[in-house]
Amino acid sequence: MESNPLKALGDLGQSVWCDDIGRDMLLEGRLRGLIENDGVVGVTSNPTIFHKAVTAGSAYDSEIEEMASNQASTEEIMESLMLRDIGMAADQLRPVHEKTGGLDGLVSIEVAPALAYDTMGTEAEVKRVRGLLPHPNILIKVPGTSDGVAAIHDLIGLGYSINVTLIFSLERYKEVMEAYLSGLELLTARRNSGDDLPEPAAVRSVASFFVSRVDSQVDKRLDALAAQAADLGREPEAYLGLKGKAAVANAKSAYGLFRETFTGPRWEALAAQGAHVQRPLWASTSTKNPAYSDVLYVEELIGPDTVNTMPLSTLEAYRDHGRPQERVSSGLAEAQAHLEELEEAGVDMGDVTDTLEQEGVKAFAESYEALLAALDEKRRTMAGPEGS
Repeated sequence: MESNPLKALGDLGQSVWCDDIGRDMLLEGRLRGLIENDGVVGVTSNPTIFHKAVTAGSAYDSEIEEMASNQASTEEIMESLMLRDIGMAADQLRPVHEKTGGLDGLVSIEVAPALAYDTMGTEAEVKRVRGLLPHPNILIKVPGTSDGVAAIHDLIGLGYSINVTLIFSLERYKEVMEAYLSGLELLTARRNSGDDLPEPAAVRSVASFFVSRVDSQVDKRLDALAAQAADLGREPEAYLGLKGKAAVANAKSAYGLFRETFTGPRWEALAAQGAHVQRPLWASTSTKNPAYSDVLYVEELIGPDTVNTMPLSTLEAYRDHGRPQERVSSGLAEAQAHLEELEEAGVDMGDVTDTLEQEGVKAFAESYEALLAALDEKRRTMAGPEGS
């Protein structure tokens, strides 16, 4: 077993991706260091990450100034910065992509959050953005809203590689996996009819199941129930004792669904065509509650055919005191029982996950708009009076 706990995760079948990107990180060799020293084999990004990167320092200023002087719009500047970062990360991960036969070495870029509830708009944007990135190791992130799921089916059916993001509920996860399978079946049928489309083997996909936010939302509701415990005829501990377990229980149940889905005759027929499983990716894995272990959402979700994308702080914490061991497939019955306990206690998990999906889309949209506003201010300043 590797002495570096992060590298040891790879030995257990889990790919470690970094949930961060930025020009300094790319130019100063920090991503290369994570790849070489810690076994990081992928990168994810989102509007919040880009907003933080662009506004925290001057790494992008010369590029912004040059484009502003050429009368580029704020939207054009933003897209150029994003595409350059994604392209640089893809280049640095290209050897991993080749070494793993396309399993890893992947970099994700998100479609505009404003399209989260627009199937046709999402499909058009995925095609447009993918056309701007010639690198083979790119995943386009599509939110797992109901409209996004419809787009995922269509895009997989055309051979696009997709990172389905913002998945919170088990029911939605089932829909996402069905969209992937039926999309692969559509792709195979089209190829058999003579359409010039990629082989199923060229399609890669992950389903990003968000973790820590589930505990944050459930714990808030349990605290509210505990405050009303006397009126409900129960002791506060009946509610407080359930805290801090929902996120792992939800994710482990999702892994159980993954194992059930990617087995049997239907999947075997696709696998015979060269198709790959759509791996569950654990996202939002930084611990929000300081009362919980800072590696809680890594330790409990280690297992084969999974990805964990971690922010830098979680990568560093796990490197320091992680205890690698396959755990995600154990305690499934207990996980399902815990979710039932929450329902019995008055926590509506359907409402929890609906709320989280809406909040997630809203948060990314707000970060997107904040990034545009920050860039617009820089552009106006750098372009001078004529650029205003």
